[in-house]
Amino acid sequence: MKRRDFGQYCGLARALELVGERWGLLIIRDLAIHPRRYTDLLDGLPGIPSNVLATRLKEFEQSGIVERQIAPAPRRGVVYALTPLGHELEPAIHALGRWGTTQLGEPRPGEIVTPESLATSLRAAFDPSGATDVTAAWEIHTPDFAVHAIVTNGKLDAGVGPAPSGADLVITLQPEELPSYLELVQAIKCGLVKISGPRKLLDTFTRVFASRGPSTS
Repeated sequence: MKRRDFGQYCGLARALELVGERWGLLIIRDLAIHPRRYTDLLDGLPGIPSNVLATRLKEFEQSGIVERQIAPAPRRGVVYALTPLGHELEPAIHALGRWGTTQLGEPRPGEIVTPESLATSLRAAFDPSGATDVTAAWEIHTPDFAVHAIVTNGKLDAGVGPAPSGADLVITLQPEELPSYLELVQAIKCGLVKISGPRKLLDTFTRVFASRGPSTS
């Protein structure tokens, strides 16, 4: 596949040439959460053709955005990871995600929420100015998935899976499907979640993660 060439000496045009092809930013979104195997990326991006994923990864490697790494024990094999240059895209991805969330209506048929997309939405919605005195760990649970968010004195680590050192508050959604960011905030506001842990931490979660998000009314 040949990349688009806009023929303009412009930073935005160059960025789109490098990362603007179909599926490109979603691949970067998932790698920003954690390094992943090729098969992990395929599984986490339902609908992406294998040849498109291989092409995007090759292009990103050539551009210095992605690199291959040897997975640490106990895992084995090769994983793909963002380079420091690739991680510089995260603020732009979060800004695009916040803007795109304002354009979401009801889910269209076949649209799903992935753990990586929810973790990314939490990173995008996080308001560090409202969390300078917060140190807490949350987990969002469904029967099949867990997403964690850990705030330490205003700094966030959000990712897929349980919190490494355990959660102070566990939030379980009903119905038992992985929620979108909007569904999560709305469910909390409407009291449609089960919690395990201090209830005040649910209010804290809403304060530090919902303040930059769009209105759900």
